[in-house]
Amino acid sequence: MSVTPGKPDQPRRGLRSLLVDVTPLRASPAFAKLWIGSSVSQIGAQITIVAVGLHIYDITHSTLAVSLLALWALGPMILAGFLGGALADTFDRRLVALVTAIVAWCSIGTLTLIAFLGVETTWPYYALAALNAASATIKGATQGAILPRLLPPQLLPAAAALSGITMGLAITVGPAVAGVLVATVGFAWTYLLDVVLFTGAFFGILSLPSVTPEGERRNPGLGSVVESLRFLRRAPNVRATFVWDLVAMIFGTPRVVFPAAGALVLGGGPVTVGILTASFAMGSLLSGLFSGPLGAVRRQGRAVTLAIAVFGVCTTLFGVVLLVTGVVEGPDAPDAPLVPAIVLAGLALAGTGAADNVSAVFRTTILQAAAPDDVRGRMQGLFYVVVAGGPRVGDLVAGAVATLIALWAPPLLGGVVIVGIMLVLLRTARGFQRYDAHHPTP
Repeated sequence: MSVTPGKPDQPRRGLRSLLVDVTPLRASPAFAKLWIGSSVSQIGAQITIVAVGLHIYDITHSTLAVSLLALWALGPMILAGFLGGALADTFDRRLVALVTAIVAWCSIGTLTLIAFLGVETTWPYYALAALNAASATIKGATQGAILPRLLPPQLLPAAAALSGITMGLAITVGPAVAGVLVATVGFAWTYLLDVVLFTGAFFGILSLPSVTPEGERRNPGLGSVVESLRFLRRAPNVRATFVWDLVAMIFGTPRVVFPAAGALVLGGGPVTVGILTASFAMGSLLSGLFSGPLGAVRRQGRAVTLAIAVFGVCTTLFGVVLLVTGVVEGPDAPDAPLVPAIVLAGLALAGTGAADNVSAVFRTTILQAAAPDDVRGRMQGLFYVVVAGGPRVGDLVAGAVATLIALWAPPLLGGVVIVGIMLVLLRTARGFQRYDAHHPTP
């Protein structure tokens, strides 16, 4: 199945031109159902992510035990990214998405069952959470390879913006719902809600037509992965989307300082940590809601570079807030939340979330439009590998810098590094800066 561009919609004017473009939902009923199903199921996924962390802490009373959830999931997610991409480039992508959705749903169902049974051994929760994350990675990579077959290229930026709204809404709503449900009805019933909401994923996938890969197909395995890496070597624009994103994630991931910032600098403890976390998600959500103009951008490589530079500026501003607040208030922890500083820090992080979402819209579009269909699944799988691994490396870098220097150092210095690298790339990576959305080339 493939799509052919139809008649363009009438130009949007006034306020409508600023709001998110919903044309993809009208142009492709299959995409509309997939988007609706993903919107519902991703809220449930965020509920479970938060609930499992709270559950592990309730069993062990150990922050280290909670952090091991990410470690358990990282390896399977990376393996699933490579494997899932190879499967999506070999078999019917609708079938691959459906099978992995069933595996993910069964893992959540088993998680619910052992919670109702009162199991307090931690390894089953680690294992099921890792299985769920790996399955979601394969499903996500496969769906990413399906979208360009449902929509014409000119609608891919709008589709990516709609997906950004879905994720922003899930990250904003899911953790809040999880906290309330865990406190009121317990862990098992909280997991059960995800079991119910995950049926949205089936609604979306079952509405898809058969989507078989075009071009030459290879059996999934090491050879298929190696071939995709060879393609990446001769695809500078696709490769740049990964490299640019890694720069942002490695040097601009200050979330590990949030707990200490809330306790020692800004005041407010866990409440402040929640505000800082939600600010990033809210910025991402708002930028998605007002993403209408993004569809008219032709120089998408340049747009990625500038968006990441803005991301670096906002990250730096967050570090400046921590530095100035620490100097003004002194070394003692504040007795009460410092509201002005918290507001400024939240605004800076909202800016990082908005810039990150804009970058993601264009990076996703370039990846989907420029990669040939016969390697598109593997490129989407590699995208998930980068997304899974980059922030973990960023956490390690931020933790080390904060330990060696101070809490303000990771965001302030990291933001400056990001801006510097992007300014250099604006001048040196001229091929990527000239990338033309009307004539996508890998």
